[in-house]
Amino acid sequence: MGASNLKCRECGAEYELEARYVCDRCFGPLEVAYDHGDLAADPHQLRRRIQAGPQNIWRYADFLPLANQPGPSARASSRSGLPAGCTPLIRADRLAERLGLREVWVKNDAANPTHSFKDRVVSVASTRARELGYEVLACASTGNLANSVAAHGAALGMETYVFIPSDLEEQKILATGVYGTTLVKVKGNYDDVNRLCTELSGERDWAFVNVNMRPYYSEGSKTLAYEISEQLGWETPDRIVAPIASGSLYTKIAKGFSEWLELGLITGDVPTMNGAQAEGCNPVASAFAAGQDFCKPVRPKTIAKSLAIGNPADGPYALDLARRTGGSIDQVTDDEIRAGIRLLAETTGVFTETAGGTTTAVLRKLAERGDIEPGERVVLVITGEGLKTLDAVKGTFESFEISPSYDEFVDRVEGVGARG
Repeated sequence: MGASNLKCRECGAEYELEARYVCDRCFGPLEVAYDHGDLAADPHQLRRRIQAGPQNIWRYADFLPLANQPGPSARASSRSGLPAGCTPLIRADRLAERLGLREVWVKNDAANPTHSFKDRVVSVASTRARELGYEVLACASTGNLANSVAAHGAALGMETYVFIPSDLEEQKILATGVYGTTLVKVKGNYDDVNRLCTELSGERDWAFVNVNMRPYYSEGSKTLAYEISEQLGWETPDRIVAPIASGSLYTKIAKGFSEWLELGLITGDVPTMNGAQAEGCNPVASAFAAGQDFCKPVRPKTIAKSLAIGNPADGPYALDLARRTGGSIDQVTDDEIRAGIRLLAETTGVFTETAGGTTTAVLRKLAERGDIEPGERVVLVITGEGLKTLDAVKGTFESFEISPSYDEFVDRVEGVGARG
């Protein structure tokens, strides 16, 4: 059957599949519930069905909140807009060796159409928005979501409004405005932007992908788990290391593994879930360290602007997930983030933005702390492209300027290497 209703994560109240994101009874967050009874009978047939699907996230349409799925709706979605997903899972032996680990894989979601994982969630949210009759897409964003909403709106012929903090990285601003969106820079941080968009969502008949469309939007992140499992031969990894901003990506990856394990599609267990935050925006990491169940809001101050959400909506659920799976939520400094970007680049050839630098730095911390067993299969989730945050790597490497002279090359370049 597929998506059946919306359900409150706190009190269990159920609602129709409409543009709604908060429970009327207890004000808890809503998420999509599914009825997969018709899919559980033959896991082998379901695997073949998935493998015969399109080379994008719509191969997993049975597990996504489309009104008319599976079937023609999913096929049509795979041919419209900017289909996302099916990004590389790269075996990172040199990174593993550097960290003293046996097996590390990099899930490089920078290979999506606008170079971040946000294309997954926007694909789902925009498809559902069109099914509900919306003509305008909008969002509150720390950057990557802005890129994605503007691009997907352009591809679908939908009007878009994108709201961002005014101090966002220039590369992300340019990569948003180019699509012809209405770009609104708000004087404040992401939490200020989100409050404005929440207010506007009650006054405008717009599909705010991460406000009134949030239950559908967040489901797109599950496809990371589906792809990782399929790419590993229908098995779960032992450990996932992923960034935490709102906490939605982190928790929905685990939900994706849980769904497929329940159906018998994959073997293994829900992985140990490790979350990564920047020290300059660490509400979830701080709560984890203090043994608390709720996050105390903070005012962000970090180079990892895509993770700069000081009041994370899914923070409590991220804390529960980390503890339930034997994982942790760690924080790293801006200097460690820069070093993480460099480490990933020089061992794998993957250039990541600051969020990926945060995640790589946390993987290094876990390895140095001895938290990872020698035989574990670890997947590092990289969510964005390094070209989006170029300022973060300024001054982190050396270059040489010489005359077109062989002797000068030998003396000033090779000579430096030899002396070093």
